[in-house]
Amino acid sequence: MAEINRELINKFYEELDTRSRSALDAAVRRVTETKKNGGKVVVVTGSGPNLHEGVTTLTAELIHKGIVDGVTTSSAVVSHEMGGALDKVKMCDAAQFGFNEKYMPRGNVFEFTEMTDEALDKLSEEMILDRELLAKRHSAKGHTIIKAAANMAYPMGLRTEKLADEIHTICRQSGLPFETVAGWGCDRRTMLGAGAEKGVPVLVTIPQLVGGGHVGMAIGDSIPVAERSRRISAMLKEADVIIESAVALTQEIHDGPFETYTGHGIWSWWQGQPVYSLREKSLIRFDLDENLRRAQDLQKSNAMIQEAINKGLPKTKISKIPFRMEMSAFARHEGSIPVIGDIGMIWPVFALKVADALGISLDFMSYKQETDEGRAMREWIAENIRPLDRSVMLCKFREWQAKKQ
Repeated sequence: MAEINRELINKFYEELDTRSRSALDAAVRRVTETKKNGGKVVVVTGSGPNLHEGVTTLTAELIHKGIVDGVTTSSAVVSHEMGGALDKVKMCDAAQFGFNEKYMPRGNVFEFTEMTDEALDKLSEEMILDRELLAKRHSAKGHTIIKAAANMAYPMGLRTEKLADEIHTICRQSGLPFETVAGWGCDRRTMLGAGAEKGVPVLVTIPQLVGGGHVGMAIGDSIPVAERSRRISAMLKEADVIIESAVALTQEIHDGPFETYTGHGIWSWWQGQPVYSLREKSLIRFDLDENLRRAQDLQKSNAMIQEAINKGLPKTKISKIPFRMEMSAFARHEGSIPVIGDIGMIWPVFALKVADALGISLDFMSYKQETDEGRAMREWIAENIRPLDRSVMLCKFREWQAKKQ
């Protein structure tokens, strides 16, 4: 990519409100101190905006640079990273192809992945392609957009669904998580590919298993729920800082069945199982929802949230704000830092400040997608980050098998 536009990133910083700038500075200091002291940072990502704003690609870069030591994400992100994160698709009226509208997405839309004939020929080695349908895409009326990769477009959306079933079979043979096997073949500039190359865990959380079509089901079936929870707990136990980025249901991620400070871990401890505590950790959240900060303010001013819990009262009614599940532990945790704003602005500021403080040079930078740099970034991702390479994945699987024997 082009040289980092520091002037634009500084502008992003100035456009944040005063409290968000202060919180972001505190988050940078927390992460910088943690890394200088040999600690670990885990990123908890949602899908949607994290893909479109380039945050997942930036997170992959931070894995390569040793700043991020673990990732949790959603099954939707896994399916998109298997397709290359973002791609170009041509959206057409499905009526042009004689498809039954009953089975088409809303708006009777049918999409084609923009692919060269050479790429299609290579793909035909894996799956049977409808060449007649593909030939119609050139003359069909429609418009081209950049969107999350390998989703609803033919043939890459279907290819990802088929790959999911094949990867699931490998997982059942090996006992490995879906994310590990898929990561072997993913582009190194995806979180899955970076994690596989650097030995950094990338796992889908249990609340985020739903999504990504067959990918979500295959991820859920690849290892038992209890083992998935245990693996995520092990990752979070080692983390000194947890950064949440535009993700829902994080309370069920970071304070699940094995966490003792704000979660349900007391009974796991009671029964002699390994547990961990959020007590000394830092929770940082990048989010647009101002209510997250308001919930923390209420807790700090009069311990309202904890009081509601102690009295068994509904937190929504006592706080008088729409109370999302993840607000509870976050608002009550002494080490939590809410940074309220657009993640397309927050992440580049955060990443650059941390990298500068650690003397690290970044080779990729994300930008808010509405800017010229953001549009160029999305074009670059669509053009350069490649879909999962099945042959590389199978080669890595054979290497893994050989080592096990």
